Amino acid sequence: MDYTEMACEACRAGAPPASDSEIEIFLQQSPDWQRLVIDDEPRLRRVYSFSNFALALAFTNAVGEMAEAEGHHPALLTEWGRVTVDWWTHKIRDIHLNDLILAARSDALYQAKA
Repeated sequence: MDYTEMACEACRAGAPPASDSEIEIFLQQSPDWQRLVIDDEPRLRRVYSFSNFALALAFTNAVGEMAEAEGHHPALLTEWGRVTVDWWTHKIRDIHLNDLILAARSDALYQAKA
C-alpha cells in the first residue's frame, strides 16, 4: 500500500483510530518506525540520521511545512545528526490513518534529502 498517495481526512474527536492490522501492515512496510506509548497515547516514532545539524534542521523544516499544509502536527526533536519524529492524533489520543500517511510522507522527504 502506498500511503504517500493517500489523502489525509479532517479528523474530529471520536474518529476511529487506525486498526491494529492497518498499523501492523504499515510497520511491516516501514520497519524503521516503531509503535510506542507515551503518556498513555499510542504513537509512531522514527529517528532519522544526518551527517550534521544543518541537514537535520532542513529536514525538520520540511516535515514542519508538510505538517502545516495538512493541519496535522507531529512532535519533532532536532539534535545534531538526528531528528526524532512522533506522529499521533491529538484529538483521539491514538494513531489515525492520517498518521500512517504522514509518516510515509516523512520517509519520502528523507529519501529526497538523502
